[in-house]
Amino acid sequence: MITGALKSQVDRIWDAFWSGGISNPITVIEQFTYLLFMRQLDERQADAEFLANTLGGEPDDTQLFYDATHDHLRFSKLLAVDSPEARFAAFREGFDYIKQLGAARDSGFVTHMKDAAFLIPNAATLTTVATMIAKLEFSNKDMTGDLYEYMLSKLATAGTNGQFRTPSHIIELIVALTEPKVTDRLIDPACGTAGFLAATSEYLRDDFKNATKLQREQYLAHSLTGFDFDSTMVRIAAMNMVMHGFSDPNISYLDSLQELAPERLEAFDVLLANPPFAGSINQDILDPELASIKTKKTELLFIARFLTLLKLGGRAAVVVPEGVLFGSTHAHKTLRKELVDNQKIDGIIKLPSGAFKPYTGVSTAIVCFTRTDSPGQNEHIWFYDITADGRSLDDKRTPLLAEELLGPWPKTPLDDAQLRLNNLPDVVARFHNQAAERDRARTEASFTVPVDEIREADYDLSMNRYKEIVFETEETRDPKDILADIDALDAQIADAMSMLKGLI
Repeated sequence: MITGALKSQVDRIWDAFWSGGISNPITVIEQFTYLLFMRQLDERQADAEFLANTLGGEPDDTQLFYDATHDHLRFSKLLAVDSPEARFAAFREGFDYIKQLGAARDSGFVTHMKDAAFLIPNAATLTTVATMIAKLEFSNKDMTGDLYEYMLSKLATAGTNGQFRTPSHIIELIVALTEPKVTDRLIDPACGTAGFLAATSEYLRDDFKNATKLQREQYLAHSLTGFDFDSTMVRIAAMNMVMHGFSDPNISYLDSLQELAPERLEAFDVLLANPPFAGSINQDILDPELASIKTKKTELLFIARFLTLLKLGGRAAVVVPEGVLFGSTHAHKTLRKELVDNQKIDGIIKLPSGAFKPYTGVSTAIVCFTRTDSPGQNEHIWFYDITADGRSLDDKRTPLLAEELLGPWPKTPLDDAQLRLNNLPDVVARFHNQAAERDRARTEASFTVPVDEIREADYDLSMNRYKEIVFETEETRDPKDILADIDALDAQIADAMSMLKGLI
């Protein structure tokens, strides 16, 4: 999570762009991101060079972005140029350089960056914002996404298409639930800033080191795939993946709901997503196969799309608005019936209502399923109700535990009191041991429901439909005793009034 101090720094940088004449918030975000990317490329290479010098040997070539010819274009060296005008010209040259990273391989990154423009209008504005960006203090690996999340909140139009970046601890939870492998092909068909893809690459870091040369080459080439229909998101996603060691990120500017090329269908082992919950649908490009569902709700169309992207046996974990689980329209029921009767539902995990605050308070859930295209896969369906995710559920989302105790992978095991503040490790443990869940009472955090009961409930998959709440019975006094006490009090009041009258 982004800290209050970092928010203040971002606000000052935003104001500097505004004062410099850049009033379009989207333009501010893009220019901010380009400069931040230049700084991070420089720092990644510096870290790799330092590690190589310390341990001996050559630096990791996936972290080398500037050769000797272009070393002068590193962010720190650009900032050190004396003359403001010369510095301005140097930054423009440095920007042109990062746009063509991977050009020799006809990289997709170059394609996404070809329309990127350096729009900072003058040397003074550049010097101000670049100096402030150089002073930003990062505390975690996903800070680019955290910064972008905060900047999105400053847009007057934020959320009009249902786009909200998934908090990093929820991303980590979804990765922990699916346990991707280096040999898996994984996709996020609404990738935004590539948070799921970047988190997966971090999760697989050790496995990648131990993989064969061929496995590493295949992993870097096409194991992690992202689609998005927003060109700004695609550029930021591509930059994020370059920062995670993918010199040619497999990110495509593509609306996942349009008709897709055959090679993109039934191609993926794992699917992770938090698709847009709202927004208009371009009926002209909507895949005819999806149009047959007869709905304009993007969350339903995306679920149908997910099934077409997965291989048989492919598994998914996706965020949906809770309405998907109990909606009464024909499209809602048809999709739930498909999941229950023809696919394998691995779990329904209810997220706390504040999970996406301060950007939206919509109630959400994670639906985990495996594509089987085979009836009879579900005997029971497992549910979990997350009541605490390690942070306050107000707009501040303040951590309730030390950082090393947050997320699904705390550094040390949590005790019962800590688990009550951070349910995520418990979610993962129970999800991967569902054989032990059958006997749990429906008053507990997790339990299972027979599939026949779900069919009888019109395929309702909302946890609230099945959860039992125990109300504590409070003993109440006999009304006659209460009336007797009132009579006694009335008598005392009458006596007191008589005494007062006697004194007058």
